[in-house]
Amino acid sequence: MTDDPTPIDMELASGIAAFESKQFSRAVGLLSPLAERGDIDAQYRMAIMAQNGLGMLPNPLMAFSYMKNAAKAGFNLAQHGLAFMYMQGECTDKNPAKAIEWFKKAADQGLVGSLTTLAMMYEEGQGVEKDLEEAKRLYRLAGFEER
Repeated sequence: MTDDPTPIDMELASGIAAFESKQFSRAVGLLSPLAERGDIDAQYRMAIMAQNGLGMLPNPLMAFSYMKNAAKAGFNLAQHGLAFMYMQGECTDKNPAKAIEWFKKAADQGLVGSLTTLAMMYEEGQGVEKDLEEAKRLYRLAGFEER
């Protein structure tokens, strides 16, 4: 039956298991076709492997493309990853304003790491005007209390 999602789900589960157990060559083989078909979970992991040369030669263009596709589809970890790419200038040009934009999207979905990075960027005035009150607010949202 071609409409049965089970084969793809099994491929995805196997690919994620290979990724998590650091069997990156196997993960690339399993996740690559899924990423090409638009699976955002597969795209996110393929982006990480392409960015860091895990199971393949480093491929910044592929990494950026997959990370951006998964981020645009609303995957919070990919939004965080894309924000870091923009913040660090990895796989794309450094663009702190775009980093802020993507960190906000991930933070809006409850990603604490994005909240704390945003807070730090406001604290240091990186990509935004320095705003210590906003930094404190974001740190509190992330669960950090003032000392």
